[in-house]
Amino acid sequence: MFKYLVCAASALALIACSAETTAQADAAPAAQEKPAAATKVAEPKIKTTKLGDGMYVLFGPGGNIGLSVGSDGVYMIDDKFANNAPEIIERVGEITDQPITYVLNTHLHGDHTGSNAQMKATGATVYAHDNVRARMQTSYENTTFGRTVEPREAEALPVLTFSETATLHFNGQTVKAIHVPHAHTDGDSIVHFAEANIIHMGDNFFHKMFPFIDLDAGGHMDGMIESHNVALALADEDTRIIPGHGPIASKAELTAARDLLVDIRTRVKTHMDEGKSLEEIIAAKPLADLSDYAAFIKEDGIITFAYRSIKTPRHSGH
Repeated sequence: MFKYLVCAASALALIACSAETTAQADAAPAAQEKPAAATKVAEPKIKTTKLGDGMYVLFGPGGNIGLSVGSDGVYMIDDKFANNAPEIIERVGEITDQPITYVLNTHLHGDHTGSNAQMKATGATVYAHDNVRARMQTSYENTTFGRTVEPREAEALPVLTFSETATLHFNGQTVKAIHVPHAHTDGDSIVHFAEANIIHMGDNFFHKMFPFIDLDAGGHMDGMIESHNVALALADEDTRIIPGHGPIASKAELTAARDLLVDIRTRVKTHMDEGKSLEEIIAAKPLADLSDYAAFIKEDGIITFAYRSIKTPRHSGH
């Protein structure tokens, strides 16, 4: 359930219950002044795409931002890197005079949470799954990239968290954040806009490319596959699906991405059953015919994610 993590001055009119929390938009915080970027961004890097029903996507550096814009304010999903904050605020200001009211972090990574402090400074309330706040306060070793991920500053932390689902009634939309355990990380949420028929997947979905699975932050390939299944159960042929990275997708394209992960896992498992080591499997090039999907993550990377996931069964729970 939602947990109040800030003083009364930051409290939301969100009503907590056992596994799911709902909040009525008419109980939202009092209107704030519209945020404004200090100076106009000289070289725009962020592109705005209108989806209809008051919905938008901001493409560019970092993760894809989802927006719901209307009379209740601006609901934002993820907020890219810290240095993108002025342009994010500028792009929102080109759409509406309404303030940024809520920001949902789909997971902990800095290309999706980097502007949290700046969004909070405008008056927005940032929320996320319990594990996002917990992970952001600790360090861990990212073995994929060979670096230590340091704790984030207090100003960047979500101020409200939830355990299972969180439902917000906002701008005429039923906005439901759904935790998908041990997928891209252990704190991921997908977000379903029921009336608009739009799903934001966060980094559970990298469209047209091999995904990054942060095994060191509780991620697992089986959970990634299951997150696709959760979204597919909500989707129909007209659903528009926003990935964490890549272009907007259809249900058929998300299905293909799910099937790709299943195929990769099966191929790697076949080699493991033959007694091969990780190095031997990589050398065998079992994904040579899938090289078009190599981008941020290469073939050896996705093979490693599959191998380590198979070696370590997915955790139960959250």
